[in-house]
Amino acid sequence: RFERASGRLVVAGRLDREELCAQSATCMLPFELLLSDPLQFFRVEVTLDDINDHSPVFRQDRVTFKILETSEPGSRFPLEVARDLDIGRNTVQEYSIFPVNEYFIVSYGSRANGDKYLELVLEKLLDREEQTEMGFSVIAVDGGSPPRSGTIEISIVIVDVNDNAPIFMQERYSGKILENMPEGSLVLTVLATDPDAGLNGDVFYEIIEAVGQSDSAFVIDPITGEIKITKPLDFETAHTHELIARAIDGGGLSAICKVLVEVVDVNDNAPELVVSSFSSPLPENTVPGTVVALFTVRDRDSGANGKISCALQDQLFFSLRPAYKNYYELVTVSALDREETPQYILSVTAADAGSPPLTSTQTFTVDISDVNDNAPVFNQTSYTMYVRENNVPTVFVGAVSAADADVGLNAKVSYSLAAEQGPERPWCSCISVNSENGHVFVLRPLDYEHLRQTEVTVSASDAGSPPLRANVTVRLVVLDENDNAPLVLYPAQESSPASSELVPVSAEAGYLISKVVAVDADSGQNSWLSYHLLRATDPGLFSVGLQSGEVRLRRPVTERDSVKQKLLVLVRDNGKPPLSATAALSALLLKDFSDVRLPHSSPASEDQDTSLTTYLIIALVFVSLLFLISTAVLVARKVCRRKELKAGHVLYAADTLQSGLADAAAAGTLPRAYCYEISLTTGSGNSEFRFLKPILPSLPPQHCAVGQGPDEEQDFPGVPVSTEDMAPDNAGTLSAGQFNAL
Repeated sequence: RFERASGRLVVAGRLDREELCAQSATCMLPFELLLSDPLQFFRVEVTLDDINDHSPVFRQDRVTFKILETSEPGSRFPLEVARDLDIGRNTVQEYSIFPVNEYFIVSYGSRANGDKYLELVLEKLLDREEQTEMGFSVIAVDGGSPPRSGTIEISIVIVDVNDNAPIFMQERYSGKILENMPEGSLVLTVLATDPDAGLNGDVFYEIIEAVGQSDSAFVIDPITGEIKITKPLDFETAHTHELIARAIDGGGLSAICKVLVEVVDVNDNAPELVVSSFSSPLPENTVPGTVVALFTVRDRDSGANGKISCALQDQLFFSLRPAYKNYYELVTVSALDREETPQYILSVTAADAGSPPLTSTQTFTVDISDVNDNAPVFNQTSYTMYVRENNVPTVFVGAVSAADADVGLNAKVSYSLAAEQGPERPWCSCISVNSENGHVFVLRPLDYEHLRQTEVTVSASDAGSPPLRANVTVRLVVLDENDNAPLVLYPAQESSPASSELVPVSAEAGYLISKVVAVDADSGQNSWLSYHLLRATDPGLFSVGLQSGEVRLRRPVTERDSVKQKLLVLVRDNGKPPLSATAALSALLLKDFSDVRLPHSSPASEDQDTSLTTYLIIALVFVSLLFLISTAVLVARKVCRRKELKAGHVLYAADTLQSGLADAAAAGTLPRAYCYEISLTTGSGNSEFRFLKPILPSLPPQHCAVGQGPDEEQDFPGVPVSTEDMAPDNAGTLSAGQFNAL
């Protein structure tokens, strides 16, 4: 198409040289161009140049050749050339084989007449037994840019010739089988091929022998070549088995191969522990690190199944220590104490690394022998034992007991008294301890009043070497027995003459006559005293304080009561059985102290007085006769005596009671002191009264029982008197033997 405006000649559509010119070497398109204004005529020829727009093409996609295996090298097998619509350099330029092989090459070119050819050329002798057929591609490539190609598939079938014996695929077969596989399990399959065809190519199998075994555990299938076991294998018996297998074809040709069967270990054997040495019993003072046992471990399996590890369950006191190769040592790691653990049961477990792992356990029983490392221990920190006084000799009072945590001789405990008591604990020879059982005895009778308690140290010693000992304090407490009767301090019972208390007849009920004072050497309830009126001239006249011992009037005195009263007081303790003592008292019932008559100093004169009334009558007669003579003398003496008794004089009983009353006064058990002043008439007896200064000179007048001054006349209740032997010439005086300080 011609463009008028620009004057260009352009292609109106796509041009195909192969369609327009086919295979011509040149391709010309002639046409005429007519131009107007001015009118012109032009002849135009357009040359079409070829481009590589077509690929080489084979008429067939696949070609098969059957070639005898005996064909000689150089044999040619023609192929149809590939067609390419392009021309020149864009047409087919070369052929090649892909993949390249050693048997064939491609040959191409032009014959003399110009025809092109393509041939396969055999380069190497074929062998059907090696390769029954082969295939490759022939590729045609043009010279365009970029080049284009076409392909044809070549299949070569090699025709057989019967000229080969059977051949095993491998000269040596190796197989593995687990040792626990059952009978009939497949081990491996051997394969032999015969390149021949037909009967000559049929192969049969057999086992010639099992190397080193007279009774083979293997069998081979003659057709398939499968080798199986006829009985279970044992890895521990034989790790491998070597067989000779033979293949025979139909023509009698044969081949052999070696078969090696490896038995794979299965973890079917537990580890074994073999003890080389073991020490038991073990002393408890064994130092840490001491070897107790030496043992080795082994496992008949192999690999991981034979790899063993050992473990000790209790590693607090013992541990395992590797020694040499598979040897282990069981050693102590800390101090042992038999008293805490007398026996150790140690379990050593050996485990392999199989899956699942197998284990075995070895038990070591380690007995711990005793060492004397524990002293005896008493079951009490101290002992208190009791014994009653007046005990029988060798009386059992208790037992000490000590235990020793050791055993045997180390635990045999003997007891003894410690020799060194110290200054604060003097040695007591009255106590003994049994060396075997710890029984404590008191060897002699004890007196509570002399020894109330004592302490000894008892030692417990074991029989170890060296022996260990422990001490404990034993306190022996003596219990009081009621073995002491009450002792009457006042009134004294051994005094001579006996004392008499002066009681005015005007005294009211409750009047204190005297007080019985007694003590008991016992203690506790045994020393609790009670006082009872045992006997009296008139029991209804007197009462005795149960606890105080005070003798008082129960009722007022009457004229019918006897002047002289005798009392017997019973002093009894609270023991079981109770003990008692008696105190004798005398009391004179007087209207006033002018009637006082003191008894003779001798006990015989007191026994001759049959009636106090008789003595009084006789005294009155003598007083009447001597009244006139004695008046002057009596008045003079009275004045003198009053001066001497300004501060008040105490009149006491007979001198035989002096010491007893003094003791009672010192003990604080006598009633309060009384002060008396006596005035006598001219009719009083002589040589029977004498005024003495009191033995307590510090007692002031204001402490007297009667509140009058020293110059006032007083009656003296409670002063014993007698009317015998009164003389007029001695009126107003008392003999020194009649009144003494108590």
